[in-house]
Amino acid sequence: MSTLAGMCPPASFRAVADQKREQNAMSTERVAVRVSDAEMKRRWDAVRKLMQERSIQALVAYHTEDWLGGHARWFTDIPTHNGYGRTVVFHADDLMTVVQQGNFRSVRKLDGKDPYHRGVGEIRGTPFFSSVRYTTGFHAEIVREVIKQRGYRTIGFVLPETMPHKLVSGIADGFEGLKVIDVTEQIDRLIAIKSPEELDLLRRSAEMQDDVFAKVVKEIKPGMRDVDVTAMAYGYGWTQGSSQGIYLGASAPVGRPSMLMGRHFQDRVLQQGDHMTFLVEVNGPGGYFTEVGRTIVLGRASQELKDGFAATVEAQDHSANLLRPGTPCSEVAKAHDAFMTARGLPPELRLYSHGQGYDMVERPLIRIDEPMEVEPGMCLAVHPGFDTPNIFVMVCDNYIVSGNSTDRIHKTERRIFEV
Repeated sequence: MSTLAGMCPPASFRAVADQKREQNAMSTERVAVRVSDAEMKRRWDAVRKLMQERSIQALVAYHTEDWLGGHARWFTDIPTHNGYGRTVVFHADDLMTVVQQGNFRSVRKLDGKDPYHRGVGEIRGTPFFSSVRYTTGFHAEIVREVIKQRGYRTIGFVLPETMPHKLVSGIADGFEGLKVIDVTEQIDRLIAIKSPEELDLLRRSAEMQDDVFAKVVKEIKPGMRDVDVTAMAYGYGWTQGSSQGIYLGASAPVGRPSMLMGRHFQDRVLQQGDHMTFLVEVNGPGGYFTEVGRTIVLGRASQELKDGFAATVEAQDHSANLLRPGTPCSEVAKAHDAFMTARGLPPELRLYSHGQGYDMVERPLIRIDEPMEVEPGMCLAVHPGFDTPNIFVMVCDNYIVSGNSTDRIHKTERRIFEV
């Protein structure tokens, strides 16, 4: 018997909850910006075409957070936060089934009428917590039940490597006659090429980040802690349409590297003459990520810092000129390394450029192991940088690839800001 069997809230509780949800069903005032119904249909149509070509009856996608959880959000336009998992079952010929945090065996029948949960037929609840071992199979039990009830014989997984082990094994293991196909590569390619509507939201995100950075430059001063600077940026960004992301920066005296660090390392107090490499990597209206990064000096920059920053701008321009449709991403990465080493600078050993959208980092990666080519409609962050014992320098902006050009969408000047 299922570990969830018989665990169900009283009917009276369910009736009251359903009534309240129905009263609010026609309002979308809680969401400031979201993609249009037409955009959602564009995605669903593209996925169903793929499924039809491969005789797939349902796809399963999963995510737990809003930084690198974009695959499931792409199907629903609903984010997930704080590790509470959300599983999306995308049916080839029916509305979606969503499994998320909720009461044991709870079922909300939406029939595609809920204005927030567009394209969703039902939401099934279960109290799953990734930190509690014996709950980790709850999603799998529900998804397996859905697949069996509908008689599916072929399903697809989207990025199964990031799913809980029990979600993958609990669906597939011992299911006689069930064929499972990994369709991540095909879905990644659909996600990577943005629609005109998505590109507009990415431009709005970049514009918001330019405003956030300008406010930081205006307000930063000696006596503030690094976290005071990032907290100010967080607060202002939220009022401008951001809901998630990171602000990285850890100040240092000029002559020592100012590295990109998070909140845990941001209690240092800024002094006159210090500098801070500051990165704004948050999402904007509609949940789309871009990022902008510059160096701020409370005083005057050293010549070494100026020269290093100028080198990163040259490297950024070099890569942007190579981001043309049909160019293999791996070749751009190789050319970047050659550009850097020819100037006595280190090659990239991690990642200096990548796609962005619902994910802070998404494909394509500009790296030698990336099989994709550059295509029109891609939005890529380009952030070359390097460090020495005395400096850390980087410049970061987003670029949109079109048929004839690759255009920088951030407007913040590419310079060191001396304040």
